[in-house]
Amino acid sequence: MKKLILFAICAALSTVTFAQSTIKPAEAGVTYGKTVTADNAVNTDALNKTLSTDSVYNGKITGTVVEVCTKKGCFMKLQQANGAPIMVQFTDYAYFMPQNIVGKTVVVEGKAKMKETSVERLKHYAADAGKSKEEIAMINQPKKDISIMADGVLVVK
Repeated sequence: MKKLILFAICAALSTVTFAQSTIKPAEAGVTYGKTVTADNAVNTDALNKTLSTDSVYNGKITGTVVEVCTKKGCFMKLQQANGAPIMVQFTDYAYFMPQNIVGKTVVVEGKAKMKETSVERLKHYAADAGKSKEEIAMINQPKKDISIMADGVLVVK
């Protein structure tokens, strides 16, 4: 029984380690998840304007990646002009992002909406992003911002 438990733990750890090494590096034209094209994509400013009057936006959004989950690429963040990043997660965790996607321009296709993120979740994201214990400890209020559940991501440049 102990050998079975030990095997399960080793398999889980090797899967997480292996997952990032099998993700295709981010280069122009590479897609993750659903195949996405760049046509009719709105920028983050237009998305903000749309979400100020509508509760949900379904479509394509273009932006620059400013952060990616350092553990396995399970989320990324897009830059906005106002400085607040947009959290992008991936439908059913069906795919992950490579570490070299930071700084790349992408088009994501999916569902965007305004969302309040709890302090607990914000601390979890900060830990996954490799933030220091001091930075994590400073998180003490929930945050209302845009989040995207992406079906697919296209690297534009």
